[in-house]
Amino acid sequence: MTYVTPVPVLNTSSYRVKFDRNEFLRLVEIAQPQIIYNVKNLHFFAYDGFIVYSLKCKDTDFGQRILKAEEFSNSIWTKK
Repeated sequence: MTYVTPVPVLNTSSYRVKFDRNEFLRLVEIAQPQIIYNVKNLHFFAYDGFIVYSLKCKDTDFGQRILKAEEFSNSIWTKK
Protein backbone atom coordinates (compact mmCIF):
# COMPACT_ATOMS: atom_id res chain seq x y z
CA MET A 1 0.00 0.00 0.00
CA THR A 2 1.33 3.43 -0.94
CA TYR A 3 0.73 6.45 1.22
CA VAL A 4 0.87 9.93 -0.22
CA THR A 5 1.68 12.81 2.07
CA PRO A 6 -0.89 15.52 1.44
CA VAL A 7 0.46 18.84 0.25
CA PRO A 8 -0.86 21.73 2.32
CA VAL A 9 -3.04 24.07 0.32
CA LEU A 10 -2.94 27.75 1.11
CA ASN A 11 -6.48 29.01 0.83
CA THR A 12 -6.89 32.72 0.40
CA SER A 13 -10.06 34.69 0.17
CA SER A 14 -10.75 37.27 -2.49
CA TYR A 15 -10.22 39.94 0.17
CA ARG A 16 -7.06 41.98 -0.06
CA VAL A 17 -5.73 43.94 2.91
CA LYS A 18 -3.74 47.12 2.30
CA PHE A 19 -1.08 48.26 4.78
CA ASP A 20 0.99 51.38 5.27
CA ARG A 21 4.76 50.81 4.96
CA ASN A 22 5.58 50.41 8.67
CA GLU A 23 2.65 48.09 9.37
CA PHE A 24 3.44 45.98 6.31
CA LEU A 25 7.07 45.61 7.39
CA ARG A 26 5.87 44.63 10.87
CA LEU A 27 3.58 42.01 9.33
CA VAL A 28 6.46 40.66 7.22
CA GLU A 29 8.40 40.26 10.48
CA ILE A 30 5.49 38.34 12.04
CA ALA A 31 4.58 36.21 9.00
CA GLN A 32 8.12 35.47 7.81
CA PRO A 33 7.10 34.79 4.19
CA GLN A 34 9.78 33.11 2.10
CA ILE A 35 8.81 35.09 -0.99
CA ILE A 36 7.35 38.56 -1.48
CA TYR A 37 5.87 39.31 -4.89
CA ASN A 38 6.29 42.66 -6.62
CA VAL A 39 4.41 44.38 -9.42
CA LYS A 40 5.60 47.95 -10.07
CA ASN A 41 5.26 49.70 -6.67
CA LEU A 42 3.11 46.93 -5.14
CA HIS A 43 4.55 44.30 -2.78
CA PHE A 44 2.34 41.43 -1.60
CA PHE A 45 2.13 37.92 -0.14
CA ALA A 46 -0.53 35.59 1.26
CA TYR A 47 -1.03 35.48 5.02
CA ASP A 48 -3.79 34.27 7.32
CA GLY A 49 -6.17 33.68 4.40
CA PHE A 50 -5.70 37.13 2.86
CA ILE A 51 -3.54 38.76 0.24
CA VAL A 52 -1.72 41.50 2.13
CA TYR A 53 0.00 44.33 0.31
CA SER A 54 1.58 47.75 0.47
CA LEU A 55 2.25 50.40 -2.12
CA LYS A 56 4.90 52.15 -0.03
CA CYS A 57 7.82 49.69 0.15
CA LYS A 58 10.97 49.09 -1.86
CA ASP A 59 12.67 45.79 -2.66
CA THR A 60 15.53 46.81 -0.37
CA ASP A 61 13.14 46.91 2.63
CA PHE A 62 13.05 43.10 2.70
CA GLY A 63 15.47 40.30 3.46
CA GLN A 64 13.18 37.85 1.64
CA ARG A 65 13.42 36.85 -1.97
CA ILE A 66 11.47 39.23 -4.21
CA LEU A 67 9.80 37.79 -7.30
CA LYS A 68 8.76 40.19 -10.03
CA ALA A 69 5.29 39.54 -11.39
CA GLU A 70 3.61 41.11 -14.39
CA GLU A 71 0.13 41.66 -13.01
CA PHE A 72 -1.82 41.77 -9.75
CA SER A 73 -5.52 41.05 -10.23
CA ASN A 74 -8.46 39.27 -8.67
CA SER A 75 -10.21 38.91 -12.02
CA ILE A 76 -10.95 35.49 -13.45
CA TRP A 77 -8.23 34.39 -15.86
CA THR A 78 -9.06 34.18 -19.52
CA LYS A 79 -6.79 33.29 -22.39
CA LYS A 80 -6.36 36.11 -24.90
